[in-house]
Amino acid sequence: MHLHTPAPPVDPAQQRQLDRRRWRRAFNLSLAAVLALLAVYSAQSTFDVGAWTVRPHVVDGLRGVLTAPLLHGSVDHIASNAIALLLLGTLTIAQYPRALMRTVPLAWIGSGLGAWWLGETGSFHLGASGVINGLLFMVLTLGLVRRDRPAVAAAMLGLTLFGGALMSVLPHEPGISWQSHLGGAVGGVIGGLWARHADPMPPRVRYSWEDEEDATIDDAVDAPVDTTHRDASRVTWG
Repeated sequence: MHLHTPAPPVDPAQQRQLDRRRWRRAFNLSLAAVLALLAVYSAQSTFDVGAWTVRPHVVDGLRGVLTAPLLHGSVDHIASNAIALLLLGTLTIAQYPRALMRTVPLAWIGSGLGAWWLGETGSFHLGASGVINGLLFMVLTLGLVRRDRPAVAAAMLGLTLFGGALMSVLPHEPGISWQSHLGGAVGGVIGGLWARHADPMPPRVRYSWEDEEDATIDDAVDAPVDTTHRDASRVTWG
């Protein structure tokens, strides 16, 4: 899939227009993902949800690796995940569209395999929180390895909004699948490292005052140096 990268804008006004368009598109795509989860949740009464969850150490439970992130256990459960998906989805789509396409499958599968491998026998694991955790850890990883201003800003924003999720990869509360959170986080870190160069650096606007500074420096370098009255005692020969 080819993602068009716009040419560097010629002025700050055009940059702002491109930014607004990019963030609006990211929000709309994230909202569409949230609506898809809501549609699945509204249809859960028509089928056996348990059969499509991750059931640890059971071969049939492996199919939940593909379907469990679409399922939720309660209104509170899907509401918390929907808010996180809307915010983190908008951030990641706007900043790292190519890295996101590589990371989502890793976080999706990683969250399911983590729950299947580390979960208790007889338990059921469902919900999109493992995948969302993968998005957060991808953003944090890219902030560490890229270290450009937008990447660092995105990492700080993600940490501010969802810093508490860092502890969700450890056992801390009954009924919370830390196993899927851990698997999704591992997928997010791997995706961030793998796709650290996938998205180009954002175009930087060059302002007129920067050109004036460069011209001043060039004039100073090119200016002739008067050596006729230089004190010979201060000249060092190499």
